[in-house]
Amino acid sequence: MTKATTAAGKRLLTPQDHTLILIDYQSQMAFPVRSPDILTLRNNVAMICKGAAGFKVSTIITTVAAASFSGPLFAEVTDALGSAKVYDRTSMNSWEDGQITAQVNAIGKSRLVLAGLWTSVCIVGPALSAIEQGFDVYVITDACGDISNEAHERAVTRMIQAGVQPMTSLQYLLELQRDWARAETYELTTGIARVHGGGYGIGVQYASAMFGAHEGGH
Repeated sequence: MTKATTAAGKRLLTPQDHTLILIDYQSQMAFPVRSPDILTLRNNVAMICKGAAGFKVSTIITTVAAASFSGPLFAEVTDALGSAKVYDRTSMNSWEDGQITAQVNAIGKSRLVLAGLWTSVCIVGPALSAIEQGFDVYVITDACGDISNEAHERAVTRMIQAGVQPMTSLQYLLELQRDWARAETYELTTGIARVHGGGYGIGVQYASAMFGAHEGGH
């Protein structure tokens, strides 16, 4: 007989068990993005970067041809993670760059979370490569973007078929928190949600202002 126990599933993320890899959030890469719209993309990038910084998630930031073609990182990345080293590459697939795989190995975590531009090229490449080498790979799909909805959706489908676990930006943030009794990160999580969490964030603000209500009784 199957028995329920009070324990989180092993596939759920914790702040300590994974490496977040942020790929090519740069001006030139963003110009042709149509899925999602650029405002939604920037909002979601800010959400995951602030969450990663606040929860002290191991993070690798990489760019492609920053000086010669693709330009600077989004402010949403540098504002939240400005002290992090940035690894510039020439390869479209970051997994083919020794700097990136060396950092993955140095951090030493077998669970990877990817987000970046474009979904069909610079996310598919490392996702499929890492899975083939035995890593567990998650992709924050609404913090990725591509030149069309078709390009984005086909890339996501291809990755899922290979074993990638898709998730959203708000899902990522709330999965890191997961229990409102964790008071040390309560204000961090609800503060990010108020600004970047859409209707949910408005609801958190409304409940607090109107009734003094808080998630988890805080």
